[in-house]
This record gives sequence, C-alpha cells and structure tokens, in this order.
Amino acid sequence: MQHPPIGRRTFGLGMAAASLAAAIGTAAPASAATARRRPDLFDETTLWDNTVDPLKSYHVHGLAVLPDDTILVATEGRHEVCDAGPRDLLVRRSNDGGDTWEQTQTLVASVDGQSWGNPAFVVDRTTGKIFLFYMLSILLPENTGCSGDIGDLYMISSADGGRTWSEPREMSGLFDHFPYDWALHGPGPGHGIQLDDGRLLLNCSHRRVIIGNTVEQRFYGVASIYSDDHGETWQSTAEVPVSVAYPINEARVVQRSDGTVLVNGRAAAGGNRQRIVSVSADRGLTWSPPRLDGSTGTFNAVDASLLRYTGGPGTSDVSRVLFSRPDSPVRTNMTVSISYDEAHAFRYSRVINEGRSYYSELARLSDGTILLVYGCDGDNPSFPRRVAICRFSLEWLTSGRDSLRKGPRYDEHLVDLATGAHVSGGTVSIVADPVARNGSRAVFAPDTTGAYVEYTLDVARQGSYELLLRYFRAAAGGLVTVTVDGRHPRTAMLDTTADRADGYDVAQLGTVGLRAGRHKIRFTASGTGRGGGTLISLDALSLIDAPSQADARDEVVVDNDELGYAVVSGTWSAGTGVAGYRGGNYRSAPAGTGERVVRWRLVVPRTGDYEVQASHTAHENRASNAPFTITHAGGTSVVRVDQRAPGVTEPRGGSWVSLGMYRMTAGVTTIELSNAADGVVIADAVRLLPKASTGI
Repeated sequence: MQHPPIGRRTFGLGMAAASLAAAIGTAAPASAATARRRPDLFDETTLWDNTVDPLKSYHVHGLAVLPDDTILVATEGRHEVCDAGPRDLLVRRSNDGGDTWEQTQTLVASVDGQSWGNPAFVVDRTTGKIFLFYMLSILLPENTGCSGDIGDLYMISSADGGRTWSEPREMSGLFDHFPYDWALHGPGPGHGIQLDDGRLLLNCSHRRVIIGNTVEQRFYGVASIYSDDHGETWQSTAEVPVSVAYPINEARVVQRSDGTVLVNGRAAAGGNRQRIVSVSADRGLTWSPPRLDGSTGTFNAVDASLLRYTGGPGTSDVSRVLFSRPDSPVRTNMTVSISYDEAHAFRYSRVINEGRSYYSELARLSDGTILLVYGCDGDNPSFPRRVAICRFSLEWLTSGRDSLRKGPRYDEHLVDLATGAHVSGGTVSIVADPVARNGSRAVFAPDTTGAYVEYTLDVARQGSYELLLRYFRAAAGGLVTVTVDGRHPRTAMLDTTADRADGYDVAQLGTVGLRAGRHKIRFTASGTGRGGGTLISLDALSLIDAPSQADARDEVVVDNDELGYAVVSGTWSAGTGVAGYRGGNYRSAPAGTGERVVRWRLVVPRTGDYEVQASHTAHENRASNAPFTITHAGGTSVVRVDQRAPGVTEPRGGSWVSLGMYRMTAGVTTIELSNAADGVVIADAVRLLPKASTGI
C-alpha cells in the first residue's frame, strides 16, 4: 500500500543552535515549516501500521537527516513475522522537516523469498551523498528457526537527496580475514557517523551460523567499516575484542569531544542486561576490550540509539549526547535520556510511550528538533504493530531544564580516583583501561573490614553539589561505605560485585553542602559483596553544580534472575505463562510445608525507613497465604500475601504488592519466601523504596 502525503499540525521547537560539532556538520538554514515551531510541543506520526498496511510487520529502522533537513526513514517490510523471512526494504521521505511525508518507496524488493534487512544510513555532509547499507539474510536448510545463518553486506547510494538510488553494490569479503568464521554481517542498524576529519564510520555486527553452534560458540562481535574517500572505497576496522562474557551485537557509535569513538551495543543473547561498550583512540581503527556499562541502566537487550546532539570535537558548544531505549526489563516504556559528560552518565530522561516499545533511532534537524523513530504498540512481545516518528525539542525532553538558547547551566568538577589515594590498610593498584574516564582506575584491596581509601577534594566555591560516583564492578567486588567529611550521603552503601560480567556503573550519592576549600571523601571496606569478594575499584567522582536534580529511580530491586537471588532449597520452576512478572520470567513452587525456599539479598543504601514490595503473577491456583520473611532493623517479620489477587502494574514491569514499612540498617538485608502455603507460590522480584519514594 502507498501512503498519501500526511498533513501535520504546526510543531514548535525554538531557536537553532549557534553551532554543531564538526562531526555533525554545519547547521543548514531551517525550513519555513521548522522556523515557525514553538519550543514546548511534541507530536507523533505513524509511518507504517500492520493493521492498515499490507505487510505482516515493520521492524528495524534506519534514520537520516540530510544537510537541507530532508528526512529519510527506512524499515524492514516483513511479509512474515520472522527475522529471516521475506523482507523488503522500504523508505519514506519528508522534505519539510516531517510536516508531510511522501508515499512509501520500495528500495529493495524481496524476490523468491529474499530476506533484506538491517537498514543503516551514512551521510557524507561534505558531498551530500547518502549511503544505505543492508544485509541479505539466508537460512541454512537444516535451520528450522527464524534467525538467519548467513548475512551478506550490500549498499546502495543516492546523490539527489534520496529521490533516486544506485544499483546495489555487493560488499562481500570485507570480513573474511577475521579468525572467527563469521558468516552473518549485519550493518547498524540505524545510522553511521562522520568524524571530525571526514571519515565515514558504520558499526557492523557479526556472528557464526546458528546451526551447530551454541550461543557461546557463535562469537558475537562488532567490527566496523569506514571510508576516507567519501564512500568510494570501504574497509573494515579491527574488531572489538571478542569475548563470550561480552557478546556485543547491534550497536551505535558516537565521537566524543576528545576525538575518541565510543561504541555502545546490546547484549546478543537477550534478557535484562546492561549495555556493552568499547572505546577507540584512533578514530575507529582499533578498539579497547569491551566492558559492561551501567550509565544507561539495565533494560531489555534490544537495539537502542545513541546520537551526538551538540558539542563534539572542534566546538565550544555544550556537549550533549542522546540515548533512546525501552527502559524496562521487557519491551515497554520507550525513554529518551540526555548526557552532558560524553555518555558516561545520563542526567535527564523523559518517557515517550509507556506501552509496548521496540527498536528505536534518533536524529536531529538543523533547528534542534529531535527526531525519534521507534516501533510501538501491539500484542507481540518482540515485534511492533506500527512504526512512529516523534518530533520534540530539547526543552520538552528536559522538562524545561535545558534549552539551546539558555543551556543546562551544568558544571562538572571531575576528581580522578586513580590518583591521590591515601590508604589506611591494604594496597591500591592502578589498572589501565581506556573505558575509564581518564584511562585508568584504582583497585583497593583492603587488609581488613574497616580499612579505607581516602581522597582530598578541592572545592573552589561554596555550594551544594551532587556527587556522582563512577566505579567498577568485578566478580571479586566487595561492600563499600562512602562518607564525605565523616558524613553519610543519601546513598552511602554500595555493593561493587559484578552481575554476569565485569564493568562500570554509576551511583547518585546525593547532594551535599560544601564550603570552599579541602574536603575528604572516604571509601571504607564494609564486608564481602554478594559474590563473596572484598575488592573496591574506583574510577571517578563528579561534583556537579546544576539548578535541577538528576532523574534517578530511588529504589533497590532484585529480580529472580539477578545478582542477589538464590534458591536456598528445593526446585523452583521458571515460567512465563501468566502475565505481570518483571524481567524474563518468574519462579514457582507447588504448595508444601516449607521444604522449598528462595532468598533475595538486597543492599540497603542508607539507614532509614523503607517500604518492602514484592511482584507476583496472579492466578486462581496461586497461594492465598504465600509467606515472605523480611529481615529488618527490629528483627524479622512474616507477611502472608494473597497471590490470587493482582498487584499494581507499572510500565517497567511487575505486579507489585506492599509487604509493609520497615526500618532498615545500611548493608545487606534478606527477604525469603517458602512454599509453606495453600497453593502455587510465585517468586518474582522484590524491592525497597525509601519512605519518600513509596510507589503504591
């Protein structure tokens, strides 16, 4: 089906930025339509909808904005709801900033079941030429699933703003020299970038065939392609070092202000995961060992978008990086966040759609308008009903806390914790790591509980400062207590144990008042972490001066497949048959006498009053008296829950009921659940909410 042009209401987005990063290109004059826009509105238009359009599904997207603000959106038009079934590559084009859209154009049609996928645009802002990379996916005959075994790389290009396109160019052979026997090469999806020196760079993901290889044996990885001659020739970069612990897949790249390039990708095996990152110091030619990165939180392993919005190499403009994803253990709650520190942490966030949300892609117009293309709605947990494009301003995204005209009024003083350490007992070693903020981090090995490592902070002026700690989580990580001049901040206790693999995480410690002069911040070894280790590894501390607080969820959650959950006795079966659970599944046990027990271990960040909540999936066969045993400052309490009745659902998942308010002491506490009940007992997730943050 072809779409007629779609009219839209006027949509305002304020003044254009004075300059953009060299990596983005000089801002083009805003069109008449964009010049009329106000700064406080949001709008959304459907581009494809499988209840209206002829194909079964529209999924996986590419997005490009040309120097004249022409917008191109590509998607896979799927004849079957299948990753390797017949797929066309479709595109829609707008030449007025998204006010109206041309009819759908089929760029690459499926013939005899061909499966074309993974559209990814690269725009050369010097020549104006557009490159669209994509993949031909092939199933081996013995593969009865729906994920391709082989994927060959192709490219088409346009020199007239996407009106006409070249003949396809096969790009096979670029990755034959790698030692991993990779057979599938997926560009992007989404978009590549142009670096400050003009280099065109696009991430590509790779793996072995599915048939005959376990997930670990598929060697998921990323090796990009680049061009230094405006797209005439393309070569492969080195790979992000391949690791079973870091199976990086669909990813995005962004150039930081210091010229380094960051790749940020999903975990290939799915689930509720942190992102995987790597850094290149030579403009994408070679990459550092990968690490998990908690800057964007933990959410469903799905394709997500990363975009340099302002700043970058060669500009004095404010550094802003945007990130979009379904911020939930399942594919719901599409959220866009903004970073002011080169994507080491994301400060403000706004939910775009609380419902079903899938793959997403970001871009911007010359006047600062933010574009978000994402799959949304429907009943399928993996594939969307429709593909929408949103337009909104920086003001709208940040709820007025930032604008291109006034700026965020954000100031960061960075303290490098790899230098200046004073140790009371134990040793400190320095580990070089390109993913660390200054290229290295400190590892404190205490000789006893209570030993500490301390740093001196030099504060230039008196004021209130937010403290943001970036630290390293390792399998041998321990508990640490933070004090500033002997005082505990809002978050004083952390567990630095890694969940699944080592990597970096960030913690909002809270806001403290500091006079001008010197202050002491101390990190005290407070016991073994939930993995049994005692090491404390520190990267950097940010003292942030800003008029608005960062957006952060003030909760402690442990799901049934995360660090802190354990089966104490008996068998607890995994299930997904009843909706309402958080994460990938829930656990269940039949009625019994208490011979089956599970335990959640949660880290209480500070002494205070907390509401304890638990999530379960309600059903008539559930227990009316599931017994939860809560350990708190006053001892233990047993609370029985009627799991036949549903709790309060949330966009980020779970069906929550309250187990009461309790005084908790900073450190590790436990919640247990047994099957000493009159029906099926469900173990899903539990959480602590500080008294001021009670959610139900």
